[in-house]
Amino acid sequence: MPAKHRLKLVLVLCLLLSSLLACDVLPGITITTGTPTTHDTSSHQSPPALNTWIAAGSGVELRYEHWKSAGNNEDTVVIARFAVHRMHISIGYQPHQPLLLSDWMKQTGALAVINGGYFDKNNQPTGLLVSDGHVSGSSYDSFGGMLSVDTGGNISLRSLHQQPYDPANEQLQQATQSSPMLMIDGKRTQFNANAASQRRSVVAMDKQRRMLFIVSQMQAFSLDELADLLASSDLDLQTALNLDGGASTGLYVNGRNRQVNIDPLSDLPIVIIVK
Repeated sequence: MPAKHRLKLVLVLCLLLSSLLACDVLPGITITTGTPTTHDTSSHQSPPALNTWIAAGSGVELRYEHWKSAGNNEDTVVIARFAVHRMHISIGYQPHQPLLLSDWMKQTGALAVINGGYFDKNNQPTGLLVSDGHVSGSSYDSFGGMLSVDTGGNISLRSLHQQPYDPANEQLQQATQSSPMLMIDGKRTQFNANAASQRRSVVAMDKQRRMLFIVSQMQAFSLDELADLLASSDLDLQTALNLDGGASTGLYVNGRNRQVNIDPLSDLPIVIIVK
């Protein structure tokens, strides 16, 4: 290219750059990472206050708490609390078409969705799963826990060691099992688990019979640390069950006043749905 043409090109580029900077329209750079972030969208886009219950919609409240473990691991956890007598709880199961939580929300029109119990490489549940009366898998034997809804609409979150599943006398409409139980009868449990820090998700019931979804989206806490933090919190929990965390951890809440969008790192065949 002749020198005078190169000079003209440089001048044009300089003029263009100056124009963009003067008008504040220089394209921005977006950096994405493998860890999803929480998008809390309200009408005023205000940042959420810590340690305060926020009415997100009819029968659902949100709360954000900054937790720090004894080992100095820390994260801001997201907590959704539901008045279950006003809600319909179900288990979504699609082994042949797993979805991100955002797609589960679109498909179901739910108020909230969180990841459910463990599944294997073929998307089959490792424990019992009941979705709209259809049974898959088989129950854990005296370990772990189960969130269930019977045919009368009664919701239960229980230890399978304390109360094993009895197929002869239980008619379940919805159920997902996971492990370990983190709290039973208002006290933290004892269990053997490795000390790895991971993204965490929990389903819990408090002493007022409200259901809670609790999510730590950073690789912050071991299971032992999580159990300690739950027991020392002011959430007044009766029972708490660890869900399939890690890459599966996610939470969506579509409240009238607030929304939470935390997608997992992988598609999910099993979810807990609140409508």
